[in-house]
Amino acid sequence: MKTILLVPTGESVGLASACLGLIYALDCQGIKAGFLKPFAQEPHATTDRTTALYRHLFNNETVEPISHATVTRRLSRDENDELLEDAVRLHRDIAKKHDLIIVEGLVPNSHNSFASELNAALAKALDAKVVIVSTADIQNPKATAEKIEAQIRNFGGTNNERTAGVLFMRTKGLPADSAQVPVTIDPSLRLISDINTFSVELQKQNTHIGSASFPIIGLVPFSNTLSVPRMSDLVAHISAHWINEGDAQQRRVLHSSLIASNIEHELHKFVAGELIVSASDRIDVLLASSLASSNGIPLAGLILTEHHHPNEQVLDFCQTAIKQGLPIAHTPLSTFEAAQELANLSNEIPIDDTERADQVTRFVSSHIDPEWITQLINGSYQSRLSPSAFRHELVQKSIAAKKRIVLPEGDEPRTVQAAAICQARGIAQCVLLAKPEAVIEVAKARGIELPYDLEIIDPDLIRDNYVEKMVELRKGKINELQAREQLQDTVVLGTMMLTLNQVDGLVSGAVHTTANTVRPAFQLIKTAPEYSLVSSVFFMLLPDEVYVYGDCAINPDPDAEQLAEIAIQSADSAKAFGIDPRIAMISYSTGTSGAGAEVEKVAKATEIARQRRPDLLIDGPLQYDAASVESVGRSKAPDSKVAGRANVFIFPDLNTGNTTYKAVQRSANVVSVGPMLQGLNKPVNDLSRGALVDDIVFTIALTAIQAEQQATQ
Repeated sequence: MKTILLVPTGESVGLASACLGLIYALDCQGIKAGFLKPFAQEPHATTDRTTALYRHLFNNETVEPISHATVTRRLSRDENDELLEDAVRLHRDIAKKHDLIIVEGLVPNSHNSFASELNAALAKALDAKVVIVSTADIQNPKATAEKIEAQIRNFGGTNNERTAGVLFMRTKGLPADSAQVPVTIDPSLRLISDINTFSVELQKQNTHIGSASFPIIGLVPFSNTLSVPRMSDLVAHISAHWINEGDAQQRRVLHSSLIASNIEHELHKFVAGELIVSASDRIDVLLASSLASSNGIPLAGLILTEHHHPNEQVLDFCQTAIKQGLPIAHTPLSTFEAAQELANLSNEIPIDDTERADQVTRFVSSHIDPEWITQLINGSYQSRLSPSAFRHELVQKSIAAKKRIVLPEGDEPRTVQAAAICQARGIAQCVLLAKPEAVIEVAKARGIELPYDLEIIDPDLIRDNYVEKMVELRKGKINELQAREQLQDTVVLGTMMLTLNQVDGLVSGAVHTTANTVRPAFQLIKTAPEYSLVSSVFFMLLPDEVYVYGDCAINPDPDAEQLAEIAIQSADSAKAFGIDPRIAMISYSTGTSGAGAEVEKVAKATEIARQRRPDLLIDGPLQYDAASVESVGRSKAPDSKVAGRANVFIFPDLNTGNTTYKAVQRSANVVSVGPMLQGLNKPVNDLSRGALVDDIVFTIALTAIQAEQQATQ
């Protein structure tokens, strides 16, 4: 059992973010760490923030902390030992399922004057290694060192064997471009040079800080981007009421502006992420906000102040903006009072702001020293391919592949943002098919920074280059006029680019249907020589490991031969992404316990797949529970090497596969990546029309890896 206690030097150091970031870094190494917050921080809080966010981010259970009232009551009665026994009991509950536990200590504040003393006692009671969490200022190493020294004295000093190092959060004085938010953990973002320089300066104050015995585990920059609240958080804070809530849960306030002078002097303030605060009788402000929103500029929202309710007739003029989700709220506070209240909003991540928590977690984890993690693990833990590790490997493999991916929906806002991320992070060389001016307009409206080397190709300038070749490829099926007409569709145009090896892969579907994305691939690219069909898989990111589901999107009712081929394709896809495949051929019956045409089809498919690929672990027919639950597998198929341990699930038909993946995805709140098409000569992948930016990024990464795999075969 190994326990790491994170102890803050004071308030607002980012303690919760540090805990979650460390857990995520461990998760990316395949280590599922438990989490414990033994003592509640606030007197009246009904739900602990870090505990709630841990449950959501890692889909894992933990215990509730001991209430603040209980803590203070026990301490007032000199029942310190009994209180620590309670904490140990909670720790033991988590230890039943985890070999490594991250513990969040108490923050010393006006409610918790006993925090430092209790943290020191807790470290002994849990036999925990201690990591000090502190803010830092690169320009003021003396003050930083003093904060560390003041806290570390409680644990025997920096050279004590219990102290494991220091994690600096919200560090000031670092370059502005150091605060990049990665799509998954990205150790390349670590500021190694800055850490070394800062260590030298700190050691002038204390020779142990930054040394091998008390290392700097991470130097996390301060990020304005990750400190931004949602519009809904601000409105709740000032107790305003909604005129139109719109997208308040999603829109973030990057900056705010008080509009006091004539509107003609304030128009430059109407930009993406801007909160506009103005008196409710300023009709010009309301109309300007509406016009900006209608022009595609996603303002954070509008807060109208003073006692007057905004004019209903004016609001009627704003219906277009309202329908596009512009949040509008009203408060009776004066403009000045509202601004003061907004400035006092806490920087802590709200319990329900899981998007921000996820970003912060990835950001912090990227700055934690992976060598320190390796030493912490010390080969004593059985690694697994966790969802976090899968996403990390996905990005790293795509960066190494260096592939060129065409995006036919080139001016779609989510696609533009995903392309910018992939280009900036080296995930892929993205090619947007769109009018350059349209892409620039989308980027400007949404505050997206387009990398200088992002490729934007105007379809009108290249379309004629593909007419003749397309007629040749579809000889006897289309003429020149028909080819020219079909090439108006950028998906067809992008598919032609892929066919002619001008790009390595294609991703579409944010606005196109699956049929529109896949049909040109069937017509022009066709299946790989070793396969007779195209199928699909979803990567299901379950809490403890990644499953592969196939086929859930393409083949309605495959026969035994086709089902065997889907199994082989899916196994090879699993291997390509670091999953050692154990393939279960799913049916309503296990082994010979049932009969019927459908069971026989699965049994025959299993035999065909085994004959074609004796190197693969394949078994079937297996019921889903027999395939996935170890105890059931032992009972129903005791001699099977797959039962109870399967990670690749092949469904007998599309009805079963699609229903199962959606049921698991929605009911268990499981992230699914896909569908990824397999069996084509070149990689083409479809998006859900509700895809988030991150979904598109990961699909681009998938496509790049597929391209690399096909190139090396």
